[in-house]
Amino acid sequence: MEAKAGAALKKKGSRARKRGSQAGSEHDGREATAAVAEKRLQAKHLALLGEKPAAERGLEALVFGDVGEGEALLRRLRGPAHTATDVLSGNFLDGESEDSELENETDDNFISPKRPAWIDEDDETEEIIDMTHRYRKNMMKSDAESKLSKEKLQRRLQEQFQGAMGTTPSWAQRGMKNTLKTKHEDDSEDEGDDDLLCKTGNFVATSDSLPKGILQMKNCLPANNERLSAANLTTVQFHPSAQVVMTAGLDRSVSLFQVDAVTNPKIQSIHLENFPIYKACFSADGEQVIATSTRNKLFYIYDMMGGKIIPVNHVRGLEEKTVRKFEVSPDGKFLLVSGTSGYLHLITMKTKEFVGSMKINGKAAASTFSPDGSKIYTHSAEGEVFIWDVKSRRCLNRFTDEGCLRGTSITVSKNSQYVACGSSSGVVNVYSHDDCLRETSPKPLKAIMNVVTPATSVVFNPTTEILAIASNKVDEAVKLVHIPSFSVFSNFPVFRRKQIYLANSMDFSPRSGYFCIANNKGKALLYRLKHYSSF
Repeated sequence: MEAKAGAALKKKGSRARKRGSQAGSEHDGREATAAVAEKRLQAKHLALLGEKPAAERGLEALVFGDVGEGEALLRRLRGPAHTATDVLSGNFLDGESEDSELENETDDNFISPKRPAWIDEDDETEEIIDMTHRYRKNMMKSDAESKLSKEKLQRRLQEQFQGAMGTTPSWAQRGMKNTLKTKHEDDSEDEGDDDLLCKTGNFVATSDSLPKGILQMKNCLPANNERLSAANLTTVQFHPSAQVVMTAGLDRSVSLFQVDAVTNPKIQSIHLENFPIYKACFSADGEQVIATSTRNKLFYIYDMMGGKIIPVNHVRGLEEKTVRKFEVSPDGKFLLVSGTSGYLHLITMKTKEFVGSMKINGKAAASTFSPDGSKIYTHSAEGEVFIWDVKSRRCLNRFTDEGCLRGTSITVSKNSQYVACGSSSGVVNVYSHDDCLRETSPKPLKAIMNVVTPATSVVFNPTTEILAIASNKVDEAVKLVHIPSFSVFSNFPVFRRKQIYLANSMDFSPRSGYFCIANNKGKALLYRLKHYSSF
């Protein structure tokens, strides 16, 4: 029995050894297979590394670890004192890098900073900062530091930042290096781009014509701010050549002001005894002012060059009890006086002599000259328009203003393209000038119906881009119409902000830079039209 048991144990042990040897051989086989696969992967990886740029291989080695030759590459990238930040930033010192080709390739992957496109001179001046402000009090080290320069405050902020961070981060150091570099190096390659960026002009061209919709304007101090009138202002007019505006009114005075949109200083003021001024107007050359009263046949001429006030008591041939409405011809030759019973009288400006008369049917409500002074346009109270030749005093044409029951005002554009006729209903018809000369029943290009009370004043701006319409029968009744779209500017007057009151007179400056309104409160309201660059 014992012999059989021993044989069985030997047999079982031999089988166990056999299985162990088989397992060992299988384990060795798997290890060999794994080693072969690992070598293949390593060879494949090294082959891929060989195909990639040196900078990319270095970055991959840092991020994913090193394999075989990658370890040597990593050691070369690191060098004796380089960090990962140096590798990413490309800040290698000359002579320390073993692979100059790799260094150059790495540097090429980063864009060198450009010089500042603009250097403000104010930044170069030393600026003093108030340290007692509640936002900067905690940065004061003593009471003596109540004032610090801008540079010292910047260093103080850097110190606080470094104290909070423990040290200056590498990205901040790099930023400071680049800042210093851009201040002292001149990059000739970017010179053209930098010159372009330093220019302050508009590179996008804008239209020269006035856009419709919103009128860019600024509300200035009243033109007569240094001498506000205690009575109704009846006239406001800009000087034809100087940057001067004139006001006149029922307070019996004529005043001149320099227009600067800041203080508008007074130049001169004259007082006419017992002469409430109905209308005042510059002569064509701007050297004289003609003024008429509400109830006198007498009118005054103020010679600004000589400083004289000349009364004109009587003009031989002028049989009128009062002289109120008048117009000065643009060529400076004639004075047109509107009389009673439809009469219009021409007087020479030079000698103040009577030349002749013209007569219309009914009553003359308003008259104006053509821009060249060769024609006269008269709007009658019956709603008819008469066109006269000045030299022959002959009627060239006559037509009925469409839909007009009673005429109130008339004006001709400076380019002789449009004729605007205002009526008692507030409707302003705008006609083509050529149609008015040729046709007996011309059709208006546009009937403007934005004013509902009598349109007592109509005036075109010098560029014929704006038509101003006003009524002195109700407050805030002023509209500015865009030409040639004939649409009203929506931002004037300002909604629910009462400023204009009753508008008695309006005028544009010679180059449309300013617009002025004389109201019944004694103010000459002044507005700067920003679209126009000059006075």
